[in-house]
Amino acid sequence: MEYVLQTSALGKSYGHFKALENFNIAVPKGAIYGIVGRNGAGKTTLLRLVCGLQTPTYGTYSIYGANNGSLEIIKARRRMGAVVETPSIYLDMSAENNLRQQCRILGLPDFSCVPELLELVGLESAGRKKARNFSLGMRQRLGIAVALCGSPDFLVLDEPVNGLDPQGIVEVRELILKLNQERNITVLISSHILEEMHKLATHYGFIDGGRMVREISAQELEATCRKCVRADVSEPKAVALVLDEMQLEYKILDGRQVDIYDAVNVSKLVRALSERGCEVYNIQNHDESLESYFLSLVGTGKGGDGRD
Repeated sequence: MEYVLQTSALGKSYGHFKALENFNIAVPKGAIYGIVGRNGAGKTTLLRLVCGLQTPTYGTYSIYGANNGSLEIIKARRRMGAVVETPSIYLDMSAENNLRQQCRILGLPDFSCVPELLELVGLESAGRKKARNFSLGMRQRLGIAVALCGSPDFLVLDEPVNGLDPQGIVEVRELILKLNQERNITVLISSHILEEMHKLATHYGFIDGGRMVREISAQELEATCRKCVRADVSEPKAVALVLDEMQLEYKILDGRQVDIYDAVNVSKLVRALSERGCEVYNIQNHDESLESYFLSLVGTGKGGDGRD
């Protein structure tokens, strides 16, 4: 598998505070990779390091195979676009002039990309309206358009839907999906809004206290969080025998719980278990959400110190 971004034991400290500690991540090419964590978990610190806005305290990272300590990293970063913390836009300029200015900064030969980018992010009719008069959603989309100047194939977005109204969230989500699916842009996106991330990500990295807790694909997560019937029983081995006879798919969990993934006749199951001397204490439908999965990984306590 080809990776756009990889880190090795990456660390960043501010005095005695460790914002990132021995952090490892691998972002596959073509993915929408969601960095999921609470405020203060280290998400923005990671993105700032990757974008070259800060230097690591220790460890390394590579972008398209170029190590951060090599001269090739400069060339690799030309393939990146980013919106970190707040959109980099000039509030006294129109959307068109913001894009023209970014073209100048990048040394592009002309402004031919501007009309296409404005249409892509839905700002082609914004006219001469200054960015300071834009809604938050419009500013976020303009920031993404600015990041797309130079035709990057790796896009880094820091909390892109934070503070947006429902319509703004939908617009930004659809834009990210369009960039990934139609333009084959790999997206690294941080968020603490789990429900929204679930609608976007193909891969997840769960981060807490500056450490990577777990990396998992969307398919693996769906399999982990799939709907089932969960039974609390006295003898899991007896349940396994009965379910094997019924040819049902199941998984025995720690303790005395069993998840049954196929449709099951509860009355028939209870009778069969009773005949084998197994008591059923509780049985109910179970559907683990992304939120509950995240909390099972990191716990329910507050993480970080408010610095991201």
